[in-house]
Amino acid sequence: MFSLDGKVAVVTGANTGLGQAMAVALAGAGATVALVGRSPPDETEALIQDAGGKTAVVMADLSSADVATGVVQQAEDALGPIDILVNNAGIIRREEALDFSEADWDDVMATNLKVPFFLAQAAARSMVGANRSGKIINVASLLSLQGGIRVASYTASKSGLAGLTRLLANEWAAHGINVNAIVPGYFATNNTAALQADEVRNRQILERIPAGRWGDPKDLGGAAVFLASAASDYVHGTLLPVDGGWMAR
Repeated sequence: MFSLDGKVAVVTGANTGLGQAMAVALAGAGATVALVGRSPPDETEALIQDAGGKTAVVMADLSSADVATGVVQQAEDALGPIDILVNNAGIIRREEALDFSEADWDDVMATNLKVPFFLAQAAARSMVGANRSGKIINVASLLSLQGGIRVASYTASKSGLAGLTRLLANEWAAHGINVNAIVPGYFATNNTAALQADEVRNRQILERIPAGRWGDPKDLGGAAVFLASAASDYVHGTLLPVDGGWMAR
């Protein structure tokens, strides 16, 4: 039920952190994985290939929607028709709302919301055009469900991605395409380095997490495999928290 043998997956932002962990997990379940991003995913590629998996690399600047169709086409040219898209690539900018710049707003909204939509559209067009089922997994955030502070465009983009996940699920379920989102909690990655280094915020965060620790990127692997596999065939439009219990507190 959880096997991904014979499936082709595309994972954006796969060079480090959450994207790397999900790409490795999908490959471990049997998928062939296209690794997409601006930086060469050498470490991710090595981890998958050393375990006997197969990969392709698609270099793309995911700050512009113009690349969406090309990313899907390059992945399919290298590996065959795609079955799974993981929209993971994202950026964050921190500033007080009173001082937040238009540039920081536009950059984050483009990478975190606009590009994932057009990547999903390109993937779905391929699936629907060939009458194939598929899985689209967006990586949302706790700030899809909460407000946060000092991250106006990030909160807006991830809240929008949650709504978009539901809309696409409504439109594409009839085509056999499952659209869902993972909602990561506080994970130890480059994006949270500033929070981890802030003694006060780090303590406050840990005090609220029932599990008592920051998430390890590998903790997302099971959720990614579940939402990519036949095990989730009747799961549409859900936001799946993987947060150590944060939202239950």
